[in-house]
Amino acid sequence: SRQFQDTHIQNAAEEPRVLCIIQDTTSAKTVNERLTLNLPASTTLSRLYEDVSHKAGYVNGTFDLAWGNMPDMASLDHNSEMSLSESGFEPGGKKNFLHLTDKDGEQPQIASDESGTADSSGVDDSSQERFIGPLPRESTAGCSGDYSSPSYTYSSILSKSDTGYVGLVNQAMTCYLNSLLQTLFMTPEFRNALYNWEFEESEEDPVTSIPYQLQRLFVLLQTSKKRAIETTDVTRSFGWDSSEAWQQHDIQELCRVMFDALEQKWKQTEQADLINQLYQGKLKDYVHCLECGYESWRIDTYLDIPLVIRPFGASQAYGSVEEALQAFIQPETLDGPNQYFCERCKKKCDARKGLRFLHFPYLLTLQLKRFDFDYTTMHRIKLNDRMTFPEELDMSPFIDVEDEKSPQTESCTDSGAENEGSCHSDQMSNDFSTDDCVDEGICLDSTGSTERVLKPKSLLTFELFSVMVHSGSAAGGHYYACIKSFSDGQWYSFNDQHVSKITQDDIRKTYGGSSGSRGYYSSAFASSTNAYMLIYRLKDPSRNAKYLAVDDFPEHIKSLVQKEKESEEQEKRQREIERNTCKIKLFCMHPVRMMMESKLEVHKDKSLREATEMAYKLMELEGIVPLDCCRLVKYDEFHEYLERSYEGEEDTLMGLLLGGVKSSYMFDLLLETRRPEQVFQPYKPGEVMVKVHVVDLKSEAIASPISVRAYLNQTITEFKQLIAQATGLSAETMRVVLERCYNDLRLLYVPNKTLKAEGFFRSNKVFVESSESSDHQVAFTDSVLWKLLDRHGNTIRLLVLLPEQSPGTLANRTQKVRGDSDVIFDGTKGNRKSVEAILEESTEKLKNLSLQQQQQGSSTSDSQKSSDASDFEHIESPTQEADSNSSLCVAADNRELENRIRASAGSSGGASSDQENHFACEERSDSEVNNDRSTSSVDSDILSSSHSSDTLCNADSGPIQLANGLDSHSITSSRRSKAHEGKKETWDTAEEDSGTDSEYDDNGKSKTEAQYLYFRAEPCSQEDTSWDAQKCLVVHVDKRITLAAFKLNVEPYVGVTSTQFKVFRVYANNQEFESVRLNETLSSFSDDNKITIRLGRALKKGEYRVKVYQLLVNEPEPCKFLVDTVFAKGMTVRQSKEELLPQLKEQCKLDISIDRVRLRKKTWKNPGTVFLDYHVYEEDISISSNWEVFLEVLNEPEKMKSMSELAILTRRWSPATMKLGPFQEVILESSSVEELKEKVFEMSSIPLENLEFAKGRGTFPCDISVLEIHQDLDWNPKVSTLNVWPLYICDDGAVVFYRDSTEEPMELSDDERNELMKKESSRLLKTGHRVSYSPRKEKALKIYLDGGPAKDPGQD
Repeated sequence: SRQFQDTHIQNAAEEPRVLCIIQDTTSAKTVNERLTLNLPASTTLSRLYEDVSHKAGYVNGTFDLAWGNMPDMASLDHNSEMSLSESGFEPGGKKNFLHLTDKDGEQPQIASDESGTADSSGVDDSSQERFIGPLPRESTAGCSGDYSSPSYTYSSILSKSDTGYVGLVNQAMTCYLNSLLQTLFMTPEFRNALYNWEFEESEEDPVTSIPYQLQRLFVLLQTSKKRAIETTDVTRSFGWDSSEAWQQHDIQELCRVMFDALEQKWKQTEQADLINQLYQGKLKDYVHCLECGYESWRIDTYLDIPLVIRPFGASQAYGSVEEALQAFIQPETLDGPNQYFCERCKKKCDARKGLRFLHFPYLLTLQLKRFDFDYTTMHRIKLNDRMTFPEELDMSPFIDVEDEKSPQTESCTDSGAENEGSCHSDQMSNDFSTDDCVDEGICLDSTGSTERVLKPKSLLTFELFSVMVHSGSAAGGHYYACIKSFSDGQWYSFNDQHVSKITQDDIRKTYGGSSGSRGYYSSAFASSTNAYMLIYRLKDPSRNAKYLAVDDFPEHIKSLVQKEKESEEQEKRQREIERNTCKIKLFCMHPVRMMMESKLEVHKDKSLREATEMAYKLMELEGIVPLDCCRLVKYDEFHEYLERSYEGEEDTLMGLLLGGVKSSYMFDLLLETRRPEQVFQPYKPGEVMVKVHVVDLKSEAIASPISVRAYLNQTITEFKQLIAQATGLSAETMRVVLERCYNDLRLLYVPNKTLKAEGFFRSNKVFVESSESSDHQVAFTDSVLWKLLDRHGNTIRLLVLLPEQSPGTLANRTQKVRGDSDVIFDGTKGNRKSVEAILEESTEKLKNLSLQQQQQGSSTSDSQKSSDASDFEHIESPTQEADSNSSLCVAADNRELENRIRASAGSSGGASSDQENHFACEERSDSEVNNDRSTSSVDSDILSSSHSSDTLCNADSGPIQLANGLDSHSITSSRRSKAHEGKKETWDTAEEDSGTDSEYDDNGKSKTEAQYLYFRAEPCSQEDTSWDAQKCLVVHVDKRITLAAFKLNVEPYVGVTSTQFKVFRVYANNQEFESVRLNETLSSFSDDNKITIRLGRALKKGEYRVKVYQLLVNEPEPCKFLVDTVFAKGMTVRQSKEELLPQLKEQCKLDISIDRVRLRKKTWKNPGTVFLDYHVYEEDISISSNWEVFLEVLNEPEKMKSMSELAILTRRWSPATMKLGPFQEVILESSSVEELKEKVFEMSSIPLENLEFAKGRGTFPCDISVLEIHQDLDWNPKVSTLNVWPLYICDDGAVVFYRDSTEEPMELSDDERNELMKKESSRLLKTGHRVSYSPRKEKALKIYLDGGPAKDPGQD
C-alpha cells in the first residue's frame, strides 16, 4: 500500500490541476463564503461534491453546484464518475467559477461540529494522503495566495475531533506568531511551567499581562471544542494595535522579543530563570596565538544557533545541519594583514580565531539563515537550497572537550554582567555579516565562569520536535509549523486554523532544494517551501517531562478551564440563536417622529403576533397608538410599495412568513398604524399602489396624496370609479394624469385601456381633477391643468443667503400692497431716507414692471387672502380672471406673508396692524426689502418634487404638513435629485468668455422682461438652514427661469439692481462658484441647493474678475492681497492701472502715482512677466476668469521698456558674515551671462573674475538656510546664456544669488552652528520652506510591557 501511495502522489504532481472558485449563493450561513479548490484534473464530479461539502461545512447531497457564468445550465451531477476535465473544466490555472446553490429550494444543511467528521474517522490511508493542492489560506489578506503548505484531505480540517488539536486564527499576517505559539504549547516543559505560574489580579491588569494571556490561550488550545481560536487577546497584551497584524515579521525575531518580555514579567517569581534554564547555552569565543600558544577568550550565552546555508561568496551550499554546525565552530586563521596583536609576544602574530560550544541548552534552537543579501542586485534574497536535518542530532562532536586550561590561558574582558537575562545584542540581527564563522547570531553576554560540565556522549543526543517552515520569498510569505507530539510521537502540521496529521515523509519535504523524491512538491512553487527554524529537545529521561493532564492541573488552572468553558458555551448558544434569527429592515410612519427606520431581529420560531409586539416596542409607539391599531405588512421601501398584508396569519411563525433565515431579504416590513375608528384594508399580492393627488384649478392647489390600491388589469374607467370612491369627486368629469417618470405627464383618456398598458408599475403617482370648467375641452398640453402640473414638476426650493449690507432689516422693511389706503407704514423713519437715496434710479425699471403687472389684476379684497396670491407669473394665464388675488406683485406678496408669519409669532400690535395697510406696489423701493438674509449661489441639480406640493402653501397654517409618509409624493423625486447631485456645471468656472451674455441687449432693454416664470420667496425658518435665518430667503422657483430673470426677481430682497450683485452657487464642501451666464437656466439646480449673493458689480461681456496682490520682495511675507477688481478685454495695462489706483486709495489707503506702479504676472507665489503700459489684455496678455496679478510699487519710474528685456531679482550672499542681502532688481537687454555679471558688478563692485552666481531653487523667495547655501546651490554653472540648462531663465522674476569667490566662510564653533541652525530652521518653518520627507520604513517588532506604544506627540 505504501508503494502504491507514493506513485499516486508522484503522478498527482505531474497531472494538470483545475482551479475551482465556488461562490456560496445560499443563505445557510450569515456570511457567504467563497471557496477555492485546486484539484487534479482526474477528480470525479462526485468527489468534487465531497470535497466542497467538507470545505464548506455542509452535508453532502443537500446542495447543488452550477456553472457561475451559465446560470441556466443544469447543475452538475452528484453521482457522476466523469472527471473534471471531461465535464468542461479548464485546467492549467484558468479560473472555473461555480455557484453553490439550494437543492430543490431547500437550504443546505450545515454539518454540525461533532458530526462533521463522522465520515472521515474511518478514512483509509490512501485518502489521507490524497493531496488537494496547496492549501488555500482562509485569510488571504496577508500572505500571498500561492504558498503551499502540506495539505491533506479537507476532512481533516473540519473539526478538532480528528487530531484532538486546536488551530489558531490568522489575524491577517500573524502566521509567524501562530507557529511560535503552537511550538511553545507543544513543549511540555514550557507549558507546564506556564501553568504553574499563578496570576495575581490584584497586582496587574489581566489585559496587559502577557503570561496570563498565554496561559488562557494554552488552556483553550488544550480544552476548547472549537476548530480554531483567536490570538487577539495575546497580541493585545503585547501592546499591539490592529496595524501590527498587518506587519509580517521574522519568527526568530519574535521568539527573542517574546522571551525577553516574559523574562521581564517573571522577575521575582519561580519562573524567573525559566527561559535560561530551557533555552540558553554557552560558548567560548577565543583567539589562540600560533607562536606562543597564548589564548584570550570570553564566554557568551546564546538562545539559538544561526547556521549559514551558503558560505559568503560560495556557490555551493552546506548539505546538512551537521555540516553547517561544523562550519560554525571551524576556526579561521588570522594571518597577513589580519594578524592578531598578541599580549604575550607584544607583536602581531598569526593566530587562530573561533568558537567552541561549552554547554548546550535543554531545548536547542537552530536557525537556518535562509534570508541573505545579494550584493550584486542589492536586494534581500531567500536561499531555497536543500539542507537536511536528522530526526536525532548528536551534538557531542561539537562540544569543546580538549581542556587547554594551561597556565598561559587567560580570560579576556567580559562582555557584560553575568546572566543579564537578555542575550539579544544588536549583533544578532545583523543579518549580513561577511565573517562566517563568528556568526552574528550569537549573543555576547559573558558568564564569567569557566567551569565546564562535560556530559557523557549518550547524554548529548537531541530529538527533533518542531520544524518551522517558511514558504515564499524574502519579500514575504507564509509560516507554519510541523510539530511532533511527545505524547504519541505523531507529527502534525499546525497551519493557522488547520491542524492535520503528517508523516516523516512530509518533514523531509521541508529540506528545501528540488530533489527528485519530492513528489507533489516538485511543482513550481514548492521549492520556496522549506524549514527555517528547528527545535530539538535533549533526550534525558530524568528531565523529559510529559504534558500535564487536565486532572493534574493546579487549582488556579482548573478554575480558568471552567471559566473559559462557560464563556465558550455561552458563545455557542449565542451563535445558535444568531443562526436562527431573522434580521429584516423595519419601517414605521410614526405619528410624531414621521418615517422611522430600524432593524427587526426576531427568532424564526416567533409568531407574527409576537413579532408585531416587538416592532411596536422597537418603534416606541407605546402610549401613542394602541397595540391593536398596529400591524406588520410586507413593504418595498425603494418603490414605497405595500406588497401584502398578513390577514389571519397572526400565529404563523416568522421563519415561514419571511421564507427562512437569510443574510438579506429582497423586501422590508412596515409597521402600519391606524386610528381607532379606522379599519385596515387588506393588501393582496399583485395589487399596485397609486398615490392620488387631487388638483384644484381654482386655488391652483395640489393636495397631499391619498393612497389607493388598484389592479394592473383594471381599465381606466374602473380606475376612475375607484378614485371617485376614495376622493368623492365625480368620475364623469374626472381627468387622470399619470406621472410616469420625472416630468413625463400622461393624460389617461382611453376608457377601456388597462393600467398595465398605460405603464403602471408597483408604485405610481397620479393627479386627478374633476370640475365643470371648460379647461378639459382644450388640448391637454394647452390646459391650465397641464400648466399647473408642469409648474409643480419644475419648481425647486432654493436657500438664498443675502449680503450683509442690504439696507433695512427684515422687520422694518417697508411693505406695500395695492389697496384703498395709500398710507405708508414706516418701520424706521430714519432708515427710509437712506433707502430711497441709495436706490432712486435703480428701481425705475422694476417699478414699471410691477405696475404693468398690477394693471392686469383686480383689487384685493382681503389681505388675509393676499398671501395665497397666485405665485404664478404668467401674465396671460387664464387663471388670472379666476383668482382675484393674482395681481399682487411678487415681493409684496412675500412681505405680506413674512409679516403674517411674524405677527403670528406673537409680535407687537403694530406689526400685526400693518396687514390692514395696503400699499401701492410701485412705491416699493427695492432697497427696503432685505438686508440681513442672505442667499447662496444659484446653481442646483435637477429638482425633486418632494417639496413642491406642500410649498404651494396656505399662509394661514404655514406650509401644509405632508400626510402619512407613504402618501407623500413619489420617492422617485428625492432619488432623482440625488442622482444629479454630482454634476457640477462647467460653466461657472469656464475660462473662455466667462463674462458672456450681458443682461441687456443693445438698446439697454432688459431681455428678461417678457418672460414670467413662477417665483415665490419667503423668510427662512431656523430649521431650514444652518445659516442665520435672518439673512436667508427660501425661494420656490421654476428652474427653467434664466439667471437674468432670477436676478431681477431677487432684486427687491437684495436692495440693489441686478447688475450690482453677483450670484454664487454653494457646493457641498462650501466651495462657491460664481454663476455668470445670464441666459442659462437654473436647470442644473435641485431642491435645497444653496446660493450666496454678494454685492459687487456683475460682469459684462468680455469682463474678468481679477484679484490684485502686492509684491513685497524684501518682506517676510512677500505676497499680500489688496483688492478684487474687474479688467476688460481690449483694455490696456495703463487703463487698468488708472481704474485701479482710486480703488487702492479708497480701500487700502495706498496713494501711489501711476508711473511708480507696475503690474506683473502671478503664478502661485512667483512673480513673472512684467506688463508694460501699452500691452492689451487678451491680445498681448492672456487673461482668464478669477485671474490673479501682482502689483509692485517702484522706488523710481519703470525702467523696463520692451518685451525683449529681462527683469531678474538678485541677492548677495556674504559667507564671511553668513548673511543674505536684500533683493535688488537688474534689467538685462539680453540673456547673456556676461551682461548679468556686468550689471551685478556695477551694483556690488565685486571684480568680474571673482563673481560667482547661482539660481535659486523652489518658489519665490527661494529661501534656503544660510548653513547650506554655500555648498548646496549649483554655483557658477558653465553656461554663457541664461536660457539653457541648468538655468532656464527665460522670464522675468527669476531669483539669482551671487557671491565673491575670494570671501572665506565664517568659522563657526559648534555652539554657534547649533544656535544658527535653530534660528534658520525656525525662520524657514515660518516661511513654509524645506519640509523634510522621510519614506516609510519597515516597523521593528516590539512587545510593549507597559500596555502599548506611547504616541510621540511630535509624530505624524
